[in-house]
Amino acid sequence: MRRTHEEDGDPARAPSGTPAPDPGHAASGSPAADPARAPASGTPAGDPVRAPSGTPTGAPSGTPVSGTPAVGPARAASGTPAAAPAPGTSAPVPGTPAADPGTQRLGHGPLRYGPALPGSGLSVPPGIVRAALAAAGTEEAAPVGGGPDLLRAAAGYWERRGARARPDRIAAAPGGAPLLLAVAAALGGDVLTPRPCPAWWLPQARLLGRTTYTVPTPAECGGVPDPYALLETVRRVRAEGGDPRLLVIAVADDPTGTVAPPELVHEAVEAAAGAGLHIVSDETWRDTTHPASHGREPEPARPAGMAPDRVTVLVDLAGALLPGDWPAAVARFPATAGGGALHDAVLDVLAGTGARIAAPVAAAARHVLTEPAEVTARTTASARVHGRIAAAVHDTLRRAGVLALPPTAGRHLYADLGPLRAALAARGVTDAQELEDHLGTLLGMPAPGGHRFGDALTSLRVRLDTAAFLGTDPRLRAQALTVPDPLEMPQVKRALTRCATALDGLRADARRREPTS
Repeated sequence: MRRTHEEDGDPARAPSGTPAPDPGHAASGSPAADPARAPASGTPAGDPVRAPSGTPTGAPSGTPVSGTPAVGPARAASGTPAAAPAPGTSAPVPGTPAADPGTQRLGHGPLRYGPALPGSGLSVPPGIVRAALAAAGTEEAAPVGGGPDLLRAAAGYWERRGARARPDRIAAAPGGAPLLLAVAAALGGDVLTPRPCPAWWLPQARLLGRTTYTVPTPAECGGVPDPYALLETVRRVRAEGGDPRLLVIAVADDPTGTVAPPELVHEAVEAAAGAGLHIVSDETWRDTTHPASHGREPEPARPAGMAPDRVTVLVDLAGALLPGDWPAAVARFPATAGGGALHDAVLDVLAGTGARIAAPVAAAARHVLTEPAEVTARTTASARVHGRIAAAVHDTLRRAGVLALPPTAGRHLYADLGPLRAALAARGVTDAQELEDHLGTLLGMPAPGGHRFGDALTSLRVRLDTAAFLGTDPRLRAQALTVPDPLEMPQVKRALTRCATALDGLRADARRREPTS
C-alpha cells in the first residue's frame, strides 16, 4: 500500500457531473466498515493548537472551526517525512475537516484574502494589451458564462490538447474562485481536497457553509489525494451522516509545484468516481511545465479522459496566460445530460452573483485562448525562466537541510523547514504564521505559510514564488526572457545568495543545538 505524506517517516526517501449517491451509502471500493473505527472528524483530542489570534481551539468534533487552524500534528510537506505529533495530540486520520483559519493577527489581514496566484513577474505581451484596449470602449455587457467568441476560443484551446469540447458545455467567469464557487453551489454537499491545496479553493466552500475535508497526498507529489485515504475519508464522513459530493484536484499543483504522475491521477480519479464524487480538475498550471534538463518535460495527466462523465475541467487564465489581476477562467463540463444540467446550474449561480467578465478582460482571454505565436512563445520562455530559478532555489533549500519536492511546473515551490525547528524556535518562530513573518523579513520577499494552503498552523512550511527572485525592476525582469541563463543575472544572483545565507544561518544554528554523543 502506497505511503502518504502522513505515513512517510523515512528521512532518506528521495522526493522524487453528478451528485453523489445516497449519503449513507458506503463508497464503492472503500474499505469495509468497522464499527470500532474512530469518527471521520480528524480532530484529535489533546492540547489545543494556538490560533493566529492567540485563542485556543475548542470546537466540537467533526465541524469546521471558525477562526482557528486545523487541529492536529504537522503533516510533512510534499515528499518529506512527517513531523511527530505535538505533545498531547494524537496521530492524524486520513481526512480531516478543514478549519476556517479566520482573521490573522492585526497587520496580516484576513487569511481568506490571500495569497494570490504566483505571478510571472514579467510584462504583459503587446498583443494581449491591444486586445483589451480594443474592447475597452464598449458598454455592452458580456453574457453570463461568456460570449460565443470566447467560448469558441476556449473549445479550440482544449481541442488542440486532444480533448473534445463543445461551446455549449463551457462556461467563463471572472476568475477561478467564482467559477469553483458556482460549481460547488450547483452540486451541493461536502467538498474534499488534497492537503495542501491552493489557497483559493477552501474559502469557496466556506462561503457556502459547506464542510470541507482535506486528504493527505501521496509522497511523490501534491495535487491529488492518496486514493486509499480518500476512500476511507468518504466512508467515515458518510458513516457520520455527511454528504461528500465534490473532489477538487490539480494535475499540476499549487503550492508544491509538482506534476502528479498519470498512474497516481488515474488511481485517485478511479477511487473518486467509484465513491460517487464529481471531480473538478484544476488545470491552471498545465501549460507551465518546466523544460526538463534531460528527456521530455512532464506531461500532466487528463482526468477528464479517465472519467468523462464525472470530471469538470477548470483553467484560471490568470495563472499561466493572463496577468494575475485580470480575472478570467473557463470550465469545461461533461458532454452528457448530467454535464449539461450542471453547466446550466452553474450559469444560474453566476447570474445570481453577477459574475460576468469585463469586456476588456474577456477580449484578452479570447486572444490568449486562440494561442497566437506571441502568446505561445511567451508561455514557453516564461516556463524556462521560472523552471531554472525554481531548480536553483530547490538546490539551495536541499543544501540547507530543508525538505521540498523538486518543482516541475508553475512559478513556486513548497518548503518544509521542520528539520530546522529547534533553530527557528530559538528565534521565537514556532508556527507557520511566525515563519511567514520571519522568512519574509530574512529573504525580502513574500513567503506565505503552509496554514494558508490547508496545512496545520503548527507546521513549518512556506511557499516560495520564483518571480520574487527576478527583482523589482521591470526592465531587468524582461531581460530574463532573452538571456542565455537567468541565474547569471545580478538581481537573481543576489536573491539566491540572500536565500542561501539566511537558510545556512538557520542550518548552522540547528547543528549547534544537536545533542552531542
